[in-house]
Amino acid sequence: MRTKIDLSAYLVIGPENTSGRPVARVIAEAVRAGFTFVQIRAKGVDAREVIELTRAAADVIATQEKSDAVALVMNDRLDCVLAAREQGIKVDGVHVGQTDIPVDVCRKYLGADAIVGLSARTTELLDYVAHCDTACIDYLGAGPLHVTPTKPEAGRTASGEIVTRSLDELAALHRISPVPVVVGGGVKAADLPALRATGVEGFFVISAVAGAEHPYSAAEELVRLWSA
Repeated sequence: MRTKIDLSAYLVIGPENTSGRPVARVIAEAVRAGFTFVQIRAKGVDAREVIELTRAAADVIATQEKSDAVALVMNDRLDCVLAAREQGIKVDGVHVGQTDIPVDVCRKYLGADAIVGLSARTTELLDYVAHCDTACIDYLGAGPLHVTPTKPEAGRTASGEIVTRSLDELAALHRISPVPVVVGGGVKAADLPALRATGVEGFFVISAVAGAEHPYSAAEELVRLWSA
């Protein structure tokens, strides 16, 4: 497992989020602005396209000589991570949810040096994190902070209710979690000072950068506010 991962500015992105712009171009601008972590989350596309998106992402990160500093993972697709690695693509790991491939299986096939992230359950969040087995994961993703149209299923319970996370809950989560925590779900620039004060290790965004008119400027503002 990784001893050091910079989760401070985490971009989740796929072709459905960029208003027709190349995914790699938006990633390049975000990384140039100081983003430290990239997750390829491409829903409704085939394995070959996911692998090619990841190849392009790895290439633009390498062009900026940040392959060792900026982590690149895929959402859910352990099969695509393994295939990409076979093709020589530098992909660092996978991020999975509660109903995806189990984290111990991901760790088994990806090895000790890979990154394995897990989305924390929304319902009964603090109790879940206090008692879940984190031996195979490197970090937890928590949220949503707000209701978000980009991931309308985020925070939705079995009854259809959407549960968002309060700042107090996130501060408590940071205190009890044995692994780093990154928080997202409708996060905007104005949220970052208060979110940073909870102690969590980072924020993740989709539309705040991928959907912005000027992705570099949007990403630079987020990084600046978090760093401040």
